[in-house]
Amino acid sequence: MSKRKSGLNVHGILLLDKRLGVSSNKALQEVRRLFNANKAGHTGSLDPLATGLLPLCFGEATKVSAMMLDDNKRYQVVVQLGVMTDTGDAEGEIIKTTDVPDITDDELMLSLQQFIGEIDQVPPMYSALKHNGKKLYELAREGITIERKARRISIFDLKVLASSLTGQDKTNQLVLDVFCSKGTYIRSLAEDLGDALGVCGTVLALRRLEAGMFNIAQAKTIEQLTAMSAEELQHALIAIDSPLQAFPAVCLSELQTVAIKYGQSVQLVAGSIEGTVRLYHDEVFLGLGEMLLDGKIAPKRLFNMDNP
Repeated sequence: MSKRKSGLNVHGILLLDKRLGVSSNKALQEVRRLFNANKAGHTGSLDPLATGLLPLCFGEATKVSAMMLDDNKRYQVVVQLGVMTDTGDAEGEIIKTTDVPDITDDELMLSLQQFIGEIDQVPPMYSALKHNGKKLYELAREGITIERKARRISIFDLKVLASSLTGQDKTNQLVLDVFCSKGTYIRSLAEDLGDALGVCGTVLALRRLEAGMFNIAQAKTIEQLTAMSAEELQHALIAIDSPLQAFPAVCLSELQTVAIKYGQSVQLVAGSIEGTVRLYHDEVFLGLGEMLLDGKIAPKRLFNMDNP
C-alpha cells in the first residue's frame, strides 16, 4: 500500500482485470493515477504472466485489504507437461524436459484426485515469501536455493476443462479449473501434478476468475477505465463494506454512534449475535465492532471517509 502527499480522498474497491505482462503494483499505479487517489493498495498480487481479477483498494478500503487476502480463489490454468522451468512458469528458463506418454482420462483423474482436499504444498523459490528478511525470488535470481517448509493449503475443486494428451493433435497441455484456499501456488500445483503423472509440468498461462465474493465478470480492464469520465470512475467503485457481508449488521442510534467514534463500548439489547459485527448509523457504514460477553459492542476498526 502506498500514500500520496496530494490527490483525492477516494474510498472504495475497484475490480481490475489485470492484463498480461504487467506486475500487480504497476497495474495498481496505473489505476491510481486515473483516480488521482491519495492512498491505494491491492489484495494479493498476480504474477506478470497471470491475468484476471485483481481487487484494488482505495482510501479507507485499504483497511479491509488484509481480510480479503484470506479469501478463497478460483483460477483457470494451462499446464504444459513435459517441461520444467526455473520459475515454474513460461517466463523462466527451461531446466528439464521429459517425454510425455499417452495419458488416459482415467490416469489423469486418478492423479488429480491426489490434490483435492487439504494437502501439504512446498512454496516455489520464485515467490514473495521471505527468508531472513529477503524475498525468495530475490535469492533465486542470485542462484540461491533455500529449503522451504511445506504449508497446509486446501484445493476444494479441481476440474479438467480441456486436454490434449493423446491423439494426433497431442500438445501435452491441460486446461484446469482450480478452486483453492489462500496461500495456494498454482505453479507448485503444476509441477506436483507433473510429478504425479511421471513427467515435468509448468504453468503456460494463468487467469484468476474469482476472489472471495468477487467475480471476473465484474472487473474492468485498464482500457475500459481509461475511457471513463471522472463520474463513471466513481460509479465503478464498490462499497467498502461489500466484502464484509459475512458479518452481522448492527444499527446504532445517534448517541451510540458518538460513543463508538470516541472509542467507547455501547450497550446492545441482548441477542444471539457474537463476534465481529458491521456497524451502521442511518444506513452509513461506520466500521467493525466486537460483541462482548456483557452484551456491549466495542469498536474494533472504524472508517472515516473524510480522512485522506
